[in-house]
Amino acid sequence: MTQPQPYGTVLLKAEKILSFLASKSEPQPLHVIAKETEMTNSTASKILSTLELIGYIHRNDKTKTYQLGSGLVKYANQYLKDLSISKIAYPYLKELHRLLDETVHLSIREGNEMLYLNKLESTQPIVVTTSRIGFTKPMYASAMGKAVLAECSTAELDDYFSTVRMTAFTPNTRVDRDDLEKEFQFVQEHGYAFENSEEQIEVFCIGASLSVDGKNYGAFSVSMPTYRRTPELEEKVISAILETKRNIIQELKQVYHYL
Repeated sequence: MTQPQPYGTVLLKAEKILSFLASKSEPQPLHVIAKETEMTNSTASKILSTLELIGYIHRNDKTKTYQLGSGLVKYANQYLKDLSISKIAYPYLKELHRLLDETVHLSIREGNEMLYLNKLESTQPIVVTTSRIGFTKPMYASAMGKAVLAECSTAELDDYFSTVRMTAFTPNTRVDRDDLEKEFQFVQEHGYAFENSEEQIEVFCIGASLSVDGKNYGAFSVSMPTYRRTPELEEKVISAILETKRNIIQELKQVYHYL
C-alpha cells in the first residue's frame, strides 16, 4: 500500500523548528536553528517570521534569538484539559503529594515515550529535574515507562525494542533488553517500578501504571533526590503509591463501565 504523502512540506519544516526550540531551555539564534534543522538561513528565517506572526514563536529583537511563544499554550491547555485521566487522577495525586511532599508526575504513553500531563512540585529542597508538562521521556529510562512496558505482550515488546534506539543517559541507564525484562517481571509481581538515576543523576523515582481490563490510561510516579531516599521513606512511598493506584483504577472502572 502506498503511504500517504504529506501536504505542504513547509508545515513539516515548521514542526521541525518548533520541536528543536521545545528541546532547548534557552532562546536560540537563527544560524543555530537553521543548522540544527538542516535548513538554509533564508528558509528558517521565513518560517520563523510566519510562526512569530501567529504567536507560536517569540523573537527577542535585542539578542536576535527565538523561543517558543505563548500562542501554543491555548492549544496545549485545551488538549490537556480534555484528557479524562488528568481529571480523574488529579484529586488522588494531590492527596499523594500532600501526604509525601515529594514531586508527583502523571503521564500517558505517546508512541514510544511518556508524555507528562501534570507535575506537582515538592516544597522540599530538590535537585533540578528535566521533567516538564508537555515534554516526553523515553519509556526505558522512566519508572512510569517501565511500569507501562511491564504490562505489554511479548509481541508488543518485540515491536518496542525493534524500533527504539536505547541510549545511556547516565551510567545507571539500562539499555539491555534482558535487564529491562527482569525489571518488568518485578513490576508484574509488585505493581510498581523503580528508576534510580537512569535518566538524570541523583533523582530516584517510583512509578505505577493505570490500566483497566488490559487498556492503559497512563502512569504516575513520585520523584525525590537520591540523598533523601531511605528505607523508611521508600516503604512509605510504595505504600502510598499502591493505595493511590487502587483508588484511581477503581474510579477508572466506574467511569468506563459502559464503554
